[in-house]
Amino acid sequence: MTLWSGRVDADVAQAVWDFLRADDAELLPYDCLATRVHTRRLHEGGLLSDAELADVETALDWIAVDGETEPDDEDVHSTIERLLGQVGRKIHAGRSRNDQVAAALRLYVADACLEAVTAISSFAVSVLARAEEEAETRMPGYTHLQRAQPITVGHHLLAWVEMLDRDRDHFRFAADAARPWPLGAGALAGSTLELPPPPGAQLKNSLDAVGDRDFALDYLYACALLATHLSRIGEEIVLWCTSEFGFIQLPDEAATGSSMMPQKLNPDVAELARGKGGAAIGRLTGLLATVKSLPLAYNRDLQEDKEPVFAARRDVRSTLAALRVLVTGIEFDHERLAAACGDPVVTATDAAEALVAEGVPFRDAHEHVAGQVRDGSFEAPGSPRPRVAPGPADVNAAVIEARTRFES
Repeated sequence: MTLWSGRVDADVAQAVWDFLRADDAELLPYDCLATRVHTRRLHEGGLLSDAELADVETALDWIAVDGETEPDDEDVHSTIERLLGQVGRKIHAGRSRNDQVAAALRLYVADACLEAVTAISSFAVSVLARAEEEAETRMPGYTHLQRAQPITVGHHLLAWVEMLDRDRDHFRFAADAARPWPLGAGALAGSTLELPPPPGAQLKNSLDAVGDRDFALDYLYACALLATHLSRIGEEIVLWCTSEFGFIQLPDEAATGSSMMPQKLNPDVAELARGKGGAAIGRLTGLLATVKSLPLAYNRDLQEDKEPVFAARRDVRSTLAALRVLVTGIEFDHERLAAACGDPVVTATDAAEALVAEGVPFRDAHEHVAGQVRDGSFEAPGSPRPRVAPGPADVNAAVIEARTRFES
């Protein structure tokens, strides 16, 4: 069923139909929500009777849960009209698929953002639990992937949490950007029908309302940045479980073996989380390229906004769930971590700062300690001074503070 068949005298070719048809079934419940709002506008405008409004609302409740698209439906908008039957022929008055799909996609994106915030919070709470368990476990911190200064596992895991907290803010921003209603814009210039504005309408310009996909780009940006952060976490897990590092043991429930090598236990969850970053960045870049240079108002190019948004939501959901299992089950090798942290050179900065505390200029202290490291005479200071870093000095206090953010 097409909503534009009155203008075309013959059926389009099958190849053209297959090319044009939208794979947008995920929008069905959201399109039902937007259609409910528009139906009430039609009722208030005197274009639907009380009985027709009741029939439509009852049918929309069913369609949102159990409705299914068919091959002859061009998109979910066609599906809804078909399933509504005769009264479905009335509900498109005063609107276009242009403002209709913009409304449904905005509802979808807002819901996906809230889902992401919840999933990120659950993952972060799991990381916080591990940070609390390993609050005093010493490990070397790294710069340039070389041992730099001693830290604790808890402090390192809290860095992951800070990245995740910023990710939640990005999704909240995207959710807010998706909330304005485009209903009432019609195809591009509204309608001659005297219909009340939708509740909470924030429509400023009808051309922009149907052509804007900034909210989808905001969502894909949040997904891409989250995927980048999860990729960094995945990479560190991959490194830590290698024989060369040996800092962790993978849990069997979040690892795989080799079809050929019997000894292997592979960090596939961490590796795939790392790999998902490329696809997430590609989706953002792809939609940016699609909307670049599009003239106002609506163009069919914008049908390409759905696939990246749908795929991004699936990846956010599955990646966070899998990583939560992985991080919860990791076992830290305390002996290996202590041995790595026992490398004297990780306290070289402490030794230089101890000289500074005695009045030696830092540059002189730096050169003195560097010379000792170079000639092999450096020894770790017997009682290094306490180190001061941003955030609560006590990891357990930092965990408590973070929990108040993620569990509220």
